[in-house]
Amino acid sequence: MERYQKTIKQLNDMVDDGVVPGMTYLIFDGKREWRASRGWAQLKPTREKLRPKMVYDLASLTKVVGTVPVVAMLIQEGRLGLDDPVQQYLPEFGDPRPTIRNLLTHTSGIRGYIPHRNALPADRLITAFLTSQTVDSTLNRQIRYADVNYLYLGWIVERLCGRSVQEVIAQRVLTPLGMKTATFQPDITSSVPTEIQDGRGLIRGQVHDPKGYILGTHCGCAGLFAGLSDLVIFSRQLIENQLGGLLDAKIVDAMFIDQTRIPGPHSRSLGWKLLHDQEDGHLLISHTGFTGTWLILDRQTDQGFIFLSNRVHPTAANQEYLNRRDQIYATYLREKVK
Repeated sequence: MERYQKTIKQLNDMVDDGVVPGMTYLIFDGKREWRASRGWAQLKPTREKLRPKMVYDLASLTKVVGTVPVVAMLIQEGRLGLDDPVQQYLPEFGDPRPTIRNLLTHTSGIRGYIPHRNALPADRLITAFLTSQTVDSTLNRQIRYADVNYLYLGWIVERLCGRSVQEVIAQRVLTPLGMKTATFQPDITSSVPTEIQDGRGLIRGQVHDPKGYILGTHCGCAGLFAGLSDLVIFSRQLIENQLGGLLDAKIVDAMFIDQTRIPGPHSRSLGWKLLHDQEDGHLLISHTGFTGTWLILDRQTDQGFIFLSNRVHPTAANQEYLNRRDQIYATYLREKVK
């Protein structure tokens, strides 16, 4: 039986059943690759076929493809410490307890309601995030995934580097790796559309995330667009070559180890969610994006799974996608060890 036959069938079923309009994916085992691009880029207001080299809104993959590598570089340069308090770099933030590690692992306990958040201009939104958030009892006790952690990391990068976080990502990650179509300002015609919303209409060539839309270049949690070829470069370079030599071995090792301060083993490293190999239990890293994207990478076996879709088109109300994604993850993890 061809390897990944069940995984690939489940991927195709998502398109055939209308769970996603279209998809582009690549599964790799060392030098062997399985890839395809099929379906529709757009269903409404008119249909448009998906083209293989189109770029997708990566949503939260921005965190691990862009922000985490930049933060890792600053750590290895000695300009930032994992256990430094957030307040050291963002003095407007009122609590001295959360650290850079807490932000990276989503264990900061930072939360808070910002009234009319999506209607605020960028400067007022940044001020609100820095001054109105509080830290609850989950600090160092619970992993609670939240974009606010990566907004803070982005603003810390900005204060250390003197330019917007997205400019730093482009300069220090995308350009050195040769990720030629990865960008925060994509060409509209080459972009896969996302949602149709009241107010914004068909979102195409602009970030889907409302915070990212307001904050523009000052957003470290979303905003990156890329095609499959870019993510193949990133994925292989990260697990095969210490991100093209941009990172040292110690910091890459840290991405494959639980980095929380919660007692016992947990599932968060530096930015990444940890998964267990079903053969010997070694750790893999993974991340998803709200728009319908994911990465699963296994450094020990040189295996990876890159998936891109626009599952939020024409609407983000798509629970079936989340159910299917979980099933595909489970199938892939079983098939990769055969």
